[in-house]
Amino acid sequence: MTPQTDALEKMLTRLKLTAVRDQLDSLLDEAGRRQMSLRESLGFLCEAEIARKDQRRITMGLSIAKFPYQRTLDGFDFEAQPSVDARQIRDLAACRWVGSGDSVLFLGPPGVGKTHLAIALGRIAIERGYSVLFTPAMVMAASLAKAHAEGRLEERLAHYTKPKLLIVDELGYLPLEPNAAHLLFQLVSRRYERGSILLTSNRSVGEWGEVFGDPVVATAILDRLLHHSHIITIRGDSYRLKEKKRSGLYKPPTAADQRKEASA
Repeated sequence: MTPQTDALEKMLTRLKLTAVRDQLDSLLDEAGRRQMSLRESLGFLCEAEIARKDQRRITMGLSIAKFPYQRTLDGFDFEAQPSVDARQIRDLAACRWVGSGDSVLFLGPPGVGKTHLAIALGRIAIERGYSVLFTPAMVMAASLAKAHAEGRLEERLAHYTKPKLLIVDELGYLPLEPNAAHLLFQLVSRRYERGSILLTSNRSVGEWGEVFGDPVVATAILDRLLHHSHIITIRGDSYRLKEKKRSGLYKPPTAADQRKEASA
């Protein structure tokens, strides 16, 4: 390493241009092969640095989001779910609704792709520079209830209020305790028109009074969620059941089976 190279690397380190520093020789060789001008070479180096920083930001954002697994829009089978408007989902992928603090509700039976779409849109939001947090509804409710009992509710509400997009998965699979419903109301109120919520549920909004155990609280939550919202109702069979049917592992009950079960 020459003194000039050593000094250059130190300056790049001080300027935190680590991508340029780590790939300096290969980047300069590539610029030479392309016969770039000095201005073009400088732009080429900057592009490499920005690409590295963007990738690190996205990796960090994905780690913070706590997705249970990775999903993308390209991996969603729109043909298998004709009730989903692909153009509407692509429009949501522009993330204008996140910037505006709107809500998105994916409603439908289990296994139709609600969580897949939620994670895919959450990933895109991270790529576009927004902070995202994913949480199952029952885990969040239990976390808020525990914090309330321990006198740390304010701290926990701040945790769920901070990200620009909060994804709440599987609301309605189990009924909530009345106290948990009131805590969720506090959270939704804090995020109202400031941070976006993407929520998946197997229950229609008309059934939320039963889910929350309190029709008044359910109405108050819906009033805020639906004010600026996009509601996507997904119909159809579960992906998992479709695969089992194809492989012969699952056979739908016959009329005789249903009569036998009813008489048991």
